[in-house]
Amino acid sequence: MILSLPNIIHKMNIEYKGVNIFYTDSGKGHTMVLLHGFLENSNIWSPFVQDLSKKNRIVCIDLLGHGKTECLGYVHTMEQMAECVEAVLKHLRIRRSTFIGHSMGGYVALAFAEQNPDALKGLCLMNSTASADNAEKKRNRDRAILAVKQSHKTFIRIAINNLFRPKNRKLFKSDIKKLITEAQETPLQGIIAALEGMKIRQDREALLHFTPFKKMMIASRKDPVLNIENLRAQTQGTAVKLVEFPDGHMSFIENKEELSYTFMHFIENL
Repeated sequence: MILSLPNIIHKMNIEYKGVNIFYTDSGKGHTMVLLHGFLENSNIWSPFVQDLSKKNRIVCIDLLGHGKTECLGYVHTMEQMAECVEAVLKHLRIRRSTFIGHSMGGYVALAFAEQNPDALKGLCLMNSTASADNAEKKRNRDRAILAVKQSHKTFIRIAINNLFRPKNRKLFKSDIKKLITEAQETPLQGIIAALEGMKIRQDREALLHFTPFKKMMIASRKDPVLNIENLRAQTQGTAVKLVEFPDGHMSFIENKEELSYTFMHFIENL
């Protein structure tokens, strides 16, 4: 009997503009770039990497001010984060890849796509949106910054809990505790810089209409952050495949099995 051994996950850093950018690299084949969301890090992709890396090369990157990647400034724009991603891919000599971005990671993937449209074979926005913050959401970002400054650990605990569908908070209690523990290692500067960057990000809905690469959006009907009707409207008249889940913002935990199947189906015919 031939045993299939798991791919080795290489953990590495590169220096970009004087800061260390952390990433992991595993598998061979077409490259998939996985980008985490706000208050997260590349560890969120761990349950999916072994399966995805059987036929693909999987690169997971800690975005600026998150995980093991250092802060670059007091505002981390989505464009700056995308430039860090580009630096990693250039270092690895990867020319074309498929991006999957969760929440803020989706905003970064869109910024990268705008800067490097020919470098993508596919783009999946997972619990994310191509639209910019409206006035109310910008005010909420400012409130969040004040709350972070008062007590960033309290802010993190409340913020992460609130991203889950209420009935799932008990069901995934241990997963949530682990997320909170890791998120509380995020430096105050990294949290505020990301909030400031998300607040000023550009609207990139045009990319859903006028780009040639394969596109998919994963949306959740009980997402407390993103309105499902708005996401449905974004995909109308586009070639974007919309996949809907029944739960909250954290699909990588709340809908893990369905998500793994969706990823595999998305990359089948790239």
